[in-house]
Amino acid sequence: MKLRRSRQPKRGRIEIIPMIDVMFFLLATFMLASLTMQHLNSIKVDLPQGAAAPMKTPNRVTLTVTPDSQLYLDKTPVTLDSLAPTLKPLLNADDPSLIVAADSAAPNGIIVQAMIKAREAGAKHFLIAVQHGQ
Repeated sequence: MKLRRSRQPKRGRIEIIPMIDVMFFLLATFMLASLTMQHLNSIKVDLPQGAAAPMKTPNRVTLTVTPDSQLYLDKTPVTLDSLAPTLKPLLNADDPSLIVAADSAAPNGIIVQAMIKAREAGAKHFLIAVQHGQ
């Protein structure tokens, strides 16, 4: 006598909804992690609008000029008199470039004076930081 099974065997299936949830979670995690990995060595300023191509600037010093004429070298406050001695050991000997991140409301005179002092410290090239226009 042959016995019949009362139930049909169920085929396994992959639940896709939890997998999508996990993938979105990983995407959001990696996006936030990559944003925190950006190495910005400057104070937050309102950069002027521009249409420059993005550049990779590894290990370059940033000179920041705020609207109230305060100067910073990689988040370290400096004055015009102390700019050259502070900047000289920070410059890369192979590529003595300096990123200038000046607020759009900063006086042009202080920016030029700071760049002259940086030139005295050995900076050869100045990279002007701009904000991409919409």
